[in-house]
Amino acid sequence: MEIFQAFTDYLSLERKYAKHTVQAYLADISSFAVFFEEHFGVVAIATADYVQIRRWIIDLSDSGLSNRSINRKIASLKAYYKFLLKTEQLSVNPLAKHRALKTAKKIQIPFSEQEVLDVVHGLEDGEGFRDLRDKLIVELFYATGMRRAELVSLEVADIDFSNKQLKVLGKRNKERYVPLLPSVLETLRQYLVVREGLVSQGLGLPLLLTEKGCKIYETLVYRVINGYFSRVSSKEKKSPHILRHSFATHLLNEGANLNAVKELLGHSSLASTEVYTHHNIKQLHKVYDNAHPRNKK
Repeated sequence: MEIFQAFTDYLSLERKYAKHTVQAYLADISSFAVFFEEHFGVVAIATADYVQIRRWIIDLSDSGLSNRSINRKIASLKAYYKFLLKTEQLSVNPLAKHRALKTAKKIQIPFSEQEVLDVVHGLEDGEGFRDLRDKLIVELFYATGMRRAELVSLEVADIDFSNKQLKVLGKRNKERYVPLLPSVLETLRQYLVVREGLVSQGLGLPLLLTEKGCKIYETLVYRVINGYFSRVSSKEKKSPHILRHSFATHLLNEGANLNAVKELLGHSSLASTEVYTHHNIKQLHKVYDNAHPRNKK
């Protein structure tokens, strides 16, 4: 089990994956380990070949699991084998040539600009710690497009009031700087004043805290976003990711450069950012229909 612990440390410490992400990886790998032992009588999954893994994939499919969920489990197992290769405990990755199962593309519907404004305006009158913190969470997501894990890891020292920007630590420890709107800077100043009532103003301390003065956690962030947006939106999904998606979509709808949005989101390639452009295409269709001479009656 030492190698399993080493893999856990690798995901947590070197890759900086969120706790729930690490737990998901380990659960997926454990699922295969149980199947492998039950069907082949072997405990060490490092000895598995692709034929045996494919038996697992078929078993998962027969149990009714969606292709998307199966792909996630295989991605976890593949990451484990890559780690074994990296640490020279495996010479060949049995999943090296595996192709992900086909899945239907899920369209994420962003919040409208009005829905975001309704939430922000609804939080404007609050002066207590919780109201200001929640307002800051909403404004930071919508003003920067950062990920939930990135928001949770923010520290006081990451704020640069003089240059009106924020340092964000993204995936693979990649740092990026994102600009901050004057309204967000003002909310930050107000929040930091009430925050002093919970903890001292240390630069190395977490920026966002619970009401008990502890570092905020991802589940709480989800509840904050879901709670406020449930009051103004009937959309099926109301999560931090949808707010990040809204940030990108609204920028593109206003004519922002795709490369600029890519940098703000912290994407490593344009392919990751292009998923946000389908709503912009809808806007183009609207402009086209309204402006094209042949469409005028």
